Amino acid sequence: MSASAKLRITEIFYSLQGESLTTGCPTVFIRLTGCPLRCGYCDTTYAFKGGEWMDLDTILERTAAHQARYVTVTGGEPLAQKDCLALLQRLCDAGYRVSLETSGALDISAVDPRVTRVMDLKTPGSGELESNHYENMKALGPHDLVKFVICDRNDYQWAKDTIRQYGLDTICEILFSPGQPQQDATELANWILQDHLPVRLQIQLHKYLWGNEPGR
Repeated sequence: MSASAKLRITEIFYSLQGESLTTGCPTVFIRLTGCPLRCGYCDTTYAFKGGEWMDLDTILERTAAHQARYVTVTGGEPLAQKDCLALLQRLCDAGYRVSLETSGALDISAVDPRVTRVMDLKTPGSGELESNHYENMKALGPHDLVKFVICDRNDYQWAKDTIRQYGLDTICEILFSPGQPQQDATELANWILQDHLPVRLQIQLHKYLWGNEPGR
């Protein structure tokens, strides 16, 4: 691991996890700057540019100050910065329960196996369908999650077909999120129930509590 590893950071903040299997748990979020994708439903466009360069020791110090058990590395697209892998390893070594929020457009196979990878597989409604790196399916394990943001009925059908094609329900947890404001959450819930899909519906808790306020 390079002693000179540095990352461009948009923010490090303490909040409740709003998504995935640890929803509601106090968590430190480390948001890396930059993303090669431009999804139509993106709610963190402020992380595309700017940020502050930090070395790994500084990031770990700021993380430790919040005294949390859980840490989520997010973006932007965290894996677009090569030293993200070193950060994930350092966080795991420090004893945190670590998750990575990634688009699935970049290779996840080198991520420390102790990290829970939450991979946002891009639906047609995202505008970034062609960015999906389907080789990532081979790297998924039972402690990982695949997330689909559903913007309309076409996205829902595509997600159903993709789950079936790759047998995702036999590999890892699957999350369905309604794209906002495109997809009504209740309608999506009814589709899931009607089709008996083996997925978890998630509604972003942090937005219910604090809206789109950055750093929450």
